[in-house]
Amino acid sequence: MKKQFYFLSLIALFFASCSSDDSSTENTDGQVNSPIEEALVSPSLGGPNQQNQVYIDLSTNQQTAILRDSWDLGFSTGSDFRVIINGSIKMAVKQTTSTDISEVQSEDAAVAVGYTTYSTMGYVDNPTGILQGTGEGEGTAIAAISSNNEENKVYLVNLGYEVGTATPTVGSVSTDGDARGWKKIRITKQGDDYVLQYANLDATTAQSVTISKDSEYNFVFVSLNNGQTVNVQPKKNQWDLNFTGFTNYYPFGTSSITYYFSDFVSTNMLGGTEVYEVLATDATQTELEFENFVLSNVDQSKFTISLTDQRIIGSSWRNGGGPSSLPSIKDDRFYILKDVEGNFYKLIFLALTNDNGERGYPVFKYEILK
Repeated sequence: MKKQFYFLSLIALFFASCSSDDSSTENTDGQVNSPIEEALVSPSLGGPNQQNQVYIDLSTNQQTAILRDSWDLGFSTGSDFRVIINGSIKMAVKQTTSTDISEVQSEDAAVAVGYTTYSTMGYVDNPTGILQGTGEGEGTAIAAISSNNEENKVYLVNLGYEVGTATPTVGSVSTDGDARGWKKIRITKQGDDYVLQYANLDATTAQSVTISKDSEYNFVFVSLNNGQTVNVQPKKNQWDLNFTGFTNYYPFGTSSITYYFSDFVSTNMLGGTEVYEVLATDATQTELEFENFVLSNVDQSKFTISLTDQRIIGSSWRNGGGPSSLPSIKDDRFYILKDVEGNFYKLIFLALTNDNGERGYPVFKYEILK
């Protein structure tokens, strides 16, 4: 599949038709609609600065874009009390030994995303998306919020970077702008709510905000700029894919380091989306194999790993490029996705860049399987 489809990055077409009642979707007015059967989609990442995180729902062909640096913390709405940090802007946190938010803290340059930050340091969330874990690179970087307040420590928070604005060379990205600085936080429980305290490192007083869970969403998101909640993800049953910058783990010797990926695609694992990759038997016939793939070809056993890892698509759909080559899509694969309503789709990437070779203009096609 050597054809280039960059012109598609300017359009998003869809073709709706009928499907069975048990795989239908409900719109905001409570009306039941049949899922979209096929579409071409150009996620609005924003070009080589990739300023947006884009959430896409296949059954409705709807996308929701949010500025990457508009939020800092996500508070889980599940039965446990877990808090994620914003890996799309390279945030990192470190637990202190103190429970006193009024104590003055100092920056720690080691608390960052990069080649010298081993995953076992536990400064970032485990990239699989699994929230549970005991630290040291497993689960969330912020420990589970305890009912025993003496166990809820103060954290140093490296706020990462603002969205970049520089124009990079063609084929490159410029995702990092100015450093956003530091905060200190402490999170406790109050009944079924979270209580967040936050302040500058040198402050002896802190601001406080109560965050209530909302079971219609995976997380409630908060900005540390003002302590306000931010609309980020759609409701947990209304999106499947997230196009985003992403803090991942990368093998390094016998361990792994923290590494930032652009053009990353995660799935709504917590909401119930499942996915697996199909490698073409003949790379020159990928598009034909994609077109010929039907519902009876689905191997549901291959969905299993996506129940515990949101990175099945990840960066596997593209080549990053190098000194002598521009980034490009991998034209030997496509993906099978099952959404929360039980619809099955096949999905194939058609472009990574626009006609000028600029990053941040992905295009993919999907079709319902029946």
